[in-house]
Amino acid sequence: MSLFVMGSASHVGKSITVAAICRCLVRRGFSVAPFKSQNMSLNSYVTPDGGEIGMAQAMQAVAARQPAHTDMNPVLLKPKGDCVSQVVLNGRPYKDVHITEYYKETPELLKKALESYSRLKSRCGEVIVEGAGGAAELNLYDRDIANTLLAKKLRIPVILVADIERGGVFAQIYGTLTLLPGELKPLVKGIIINKFRGDPVIFEPGIRMIEELTGVPVLGVVPYFSIPLPSEDSLSIGDKRPGSNAIRIAVIRLPRISNFTDFELLEQHAAVDYAAPGTALDGYDCIIIPGTKNTIEDLAVLFRTGMDREIKKARNRGVPVIGICGGYQMLGRQLVDAGFESSAGTYAGLELLEGVTRFASYEKTTTQVTRTACAVPPILSSMGDVTGYEIHMGMTEPGSDREALHGDGRVSEDGLVFGTYLHGLFQNPSAANALLTYLHEQKGLPFEPIPLNPEDPYEVLADLFEEYVDMDAVQAMLKE
Repeated sequence: MSLFVMGSASHVGKSITVAAICRCLVRRGFSVAPFKSQNMSLNSYVTPDGGEIGMAQAMQAVAARQPAHTDMNPVLLKPKGDCVSQVVLNGRPYKDVHITEYYKETPELLKKALESYSRLKSRCGEVIVEGAGGAAELNLYDRDIANTLLAKKLRIPVILVADIERGGVFAQIYGTLTLLPGELKPLVKGIIINKFRGDPVIFEPGIRMIEELTGVPVLGVVPYFSIPLPSEDSLSIGDKRPGSNAIRIAVIRLPRISNFTDFELLEQHAAVDYAAPGTALDGYDCIIIPGTKNTIEDLAVLFRTGMDREIKKARNRGVPVIGICGGYQMLGRQLVDAGFESSAGTYAGLELLEGVTRFASYEKTTTQVTRTACAVPPILSSMGDVTGYEIHMGMTEPGSDREALHGDGRVSEDGLVFGTYLHGLFQNPSAANALLTYLHEQKGLPFEPIPLNPEDPYEVLADLFEEYVDMDAVQAMLKE
């Protein structure tokens, strides 16, 4: 049997709950795999066979100790703006669709999702399914392949997750269960409440009230915690606050920013600020231009808001400027689009590197890679071997600049401007240490290097759920 984790709303902790249940069950001797039929996110990941899935399912795969696979997230929507998303189907670009046209694809996409689920279950045993957004979206019941339509097909036990931090948890839970289609209500076997702050004794009467109102047991109340796990989507970026660290890094918050998980290790060791276009960059020790779903349109925003001038002023002050994926493309002289990335035309880049990027196909490069940083001081020369993945449209003709990594990217003569297609570069402790060591040295500050073999955060997460959630009851649901 499998389990279905639904939410009372978006961002209530479904993804983390699935990851926690996966690791808990693995530790109890089960073979499990995560599954989300449809995900909408610009934070994505490349599977070993070169497919693209949501970052959350990649994170959950690690928790389940399974290799990431496209069957774990058969439908991935990557928003491009104006109600248009790129549909990634079974790990490959399918087409760009307007939301009204997308819903016409519901029967076929549901069929594809069920096929992926069946393959996953046959390979891995138990499957922990994650819904999307809120489970009780009345206007979507006839086309919701991530919640209601999928649940009607699978007929597996459901755990409802709610978030007490945002308030109204009683209304969240009672309202969701009341509005669910009648045939799905009996499937709900438990409730988990996330992000609790305060004395749990005070909330005990509330638990009894919820159980009396709904007839569904509360399996646990999970306290608010901070465990370094990858963020799922753009909702998480609003929760980020730079710390008080003396080292300040600005990541340009592009309108279509993607894979900002690239910088979450840096966030633990520096004050990382996601700076909106137009923000003054005075006082920052490093500028990073991240990936984006649409390089050309986000580059136009930089020019329109004067952010291009701010970036160049920082460069002239000797501040390192780093571009990742779309950010690397922006650093070059020109971007030439044949109509696949945006409107056909030739666009000026930031001209901090010599490269010219051409978009001549709808196809993407999606691959996992291991590279060695080139011996270019003062930052790259200390990185050594790094691993990550590429997800991008377009190919860059590098020009006269030196390579940044063997086989990828380019770097300026003084080594302070470099770009790469490698997502996950700064998730490598060696790369993060190389950058942070340099930034600390520039300020005459000591720096304690990040351990190269950090503690497994999924073990910490599983310990937390074993303490605060009735995992015996969760396990028993697998036999229902």
